[in-house]
Amino acid sequence: MLVKEAEIAGVLIFEPKIFADQRGYFFETWSQDRYRQAGIKENFVQDNVSFSQRGVLRGLHFQYPNEQGKLVQVLSGQVFDVAVDIRVGSPTFGKYVGVELSEENHRQMYIPTGFAHGFCVCSETAFFSYKCTNYYDQKTEGGVIYNDPDIGIEWPISNPVLSSKDAAYGRLGDIPESKLPKFRE
Repeated sequence: MLVKEAEIAGVLIFEPKIFADQRGYFFETWSQDRYRQAGIKENFVQDNVSFSQRGVLRGLHFQYPNEQGKLVQVLSGQVFDVAVDIRVGSPTFGKYVGVELSEENHRQMYIPTGFAHGFCVCSETAFFSYKCTNYYDQKTEGGVIYNDPDIGIEWPISNPVLSSKDAAYGRLGDIPESKLPKFRE
């Protein structure tokens, strides 16, 4: 497994070793010891799968104070996946990492707590899978509008299909600091 650190400390990109032959392929998607050695110390408590059509954009979501770290991957299709640092006091506050995840490249991205997360579907359809370090908690969920000009995400699609909730989110700069996670070195 190849592990790369993204431009923002704590965000990791994994490229698993693929064992392929005429029958197809096999690869390991999770091994607690191996991922701990790579830097993920948290325990995962919930797995989720979403299915979406081309042009769907989900996010940018976060939970605070019941924060979630996520290990994300695509099972089928292709997405552009984004992690935005929303930790008050972070030297990379408001910056983002964007990575293509697909069934072809088999990449995974680890998004630590303190980040907003979102993705858009670039293929006809996509099955998206993610492990979470905390349970979903509707009372502590929040979000940032996907096209916040202060963040400046360069999404590879135009006119995304959004949920009404995602379309109603405001800009990161308009969220009170008391509603955002704090940077811890």
